[in-house]
Amino acid sequence: MKKGRGRVPLAYGALLAGVVFISTSAIWVRLSASPPAVTAAYRLLFTVLLMAPFVRPRWRSIFGQWRALSAVERRLVMASGALLAVHFDLWFWSLDFTSVASSVVLVTLQPLFTFVGGMIAFGERPGVWMWLGGLLAIAGSALIGWGDFAVGSEALFGDALALLAALFVSLYWMIGQRVRPKLDATAYTFFVYGAATVVLFGLAALKGERPVAHRPEDWGYFLALALFPTLLGHSLFNWVIRWIPASTLSVAILGEAVGSALLAYWVFGETLHLGQWVGGTLILVGIALAILHPPERAEGGR
Repeated sequence: MKKGRGRVPLAYGALLAGVVFISTSAIWVRLSASPPAVTAAYRLLFTVLLMAPFVRPRWRSIFGQWRALSAVERRLVMASGALLAVHFDLWFWSLDFTSVASSVVLVTLQPLFTFVGGMIAFGERPGVWMWLGGLLAIAGSALIGWGDFAVGSEALFGDALALLAALFVSLYWMIGQRVRPKLDATAYTFFVYGAATVVLFGLAALKGERPVAHRPEDWGYFLALALFPTLLGHSLFNWVIRWIPASTLSVAILGEAVGSALLAYWVFGETLHLGQWVGGTLILVGIALAILHPPERAEGGR
């Protein structure tokens, strides 16, 4: 790990850039008229295809890394892809029932899961300042979505889907923290996105969804989802997770609520009320605290 210390400042810069790019995700999904699993499947299929020119010259190296993994590690990589697939399907589905702000707020409550998971799986010990940062960021997310939380069974169903999506993506990041150091970023993302693509097309078939875009313009939204929040968002996170703990990463991702709220205002005319401005400030302060005070590892923690 000492060898990679020089990359830590660069990793935090990449983390910030990734948050900006993933903030566009909910906008592209809301613009698409295709079913959730189909939208997510093409998002990842197009991502894999865009990666292919970079993977092809390193084919032997990438599959050599795969062969060097243990059987358990290979299953974890495949499980990571499946978790990402279910996360996307649940979250995209939630956007059919609730607002962009409400859905993004709930799906970014990942620190609730990753803090506990990091303590159990990796022996991490978040300090007082990191807990405070996480709580401030969560409170800020709640303020952003407070005026948007609709009342009714459909809205509650959408909120529940988004919260489940947060659980699945938290498990995805924790597995990434475990196996990503064994593979370089290109290899890891290629295998994970490939597995997620297969799972998503399978989910679409199980739900009886027609596996093509419902409108011609949806193909453009699929491509935008692949390029911006995936290749320039999630892929950056998969690179930085080698140096940044999943618990810190999950707090930083709460910045997506700020970016999504601003974009929803610009694209859909959703109102930005005082609570959203205050909430955005709390999120940014919380992220700063979490980054400046990362968790310690207990002796023997992996």
